[in-house]
Amino acid sequence: MNPIASYNRIYDTTFGKLKPLDGVPPLLLRLFLAPVMIQSGWVKATGFSGTVSWFGNTLGMPLPEVMAFLATAAELGGGVMLVAGLATRLVAVPLMITMLVAAFAVHWQNGWLVLSDASSWLANDRVMEAVPRKAEIISILKEHGDYKWLTARGSVTILNGGIEFAVTYFLMLLSLFFTGGGRYTSMDYWLARATKRSAAC
Repeated sequence: MNPIASYNRIYDTTFGKLKPLDGVPPLLLRLFLAPVMIQSGWVKATGFSGTVSWFGNTLGMPLPEVMAFLATAAELGGGVMLVAGLATRLVAVPLMITMLVAAFAVHWQNGWLVLSDASSWLANDRVMEAVPRKAEIISILKEHGDYKWLTARGSVTILNGGIEFAVTYFLMLLSLFFTGGGRYTSMDYWLARATKRSAAC
């Protein structure tokens, strides 16, 4: 037998058995993204006046009330719908737009990294400038506070606010846009199945 044909046969036989589980990765993506989006939307909703001010004054967006409402609704409503896997592809679109706005309007000038990690090959000048500031913070805490207690739940760090998370979430949502909510694991699948059965009757 041709070795390539033999390889393809073994490959198809082995990985073909995993096909019934192909809804699991979209499910995991949805369950990962949902609380992130809901939390972000919740923060915007509970401080809506501040959100509007931020959209208008800080970001300079037109119609800040409308833009703030749309972003809040997309994240809160979209997050809930992601849990159920309902209208997954449609929900992914406004959420992807929100992530693009976050990446380019809010975080772009800060570079890639979310945290200031000077050891990273992705560290920019902003990250490197945070090094002496972090050292000064640690020095002050050690001199005037209980440093061991203060850092018992985590070390001191400086937020850089780069595009890392926004791009990561965008790519996850893009994947869901193409795969949908997932076989067996989403309401989309079961609604589509019920619709096909009704049409066949």
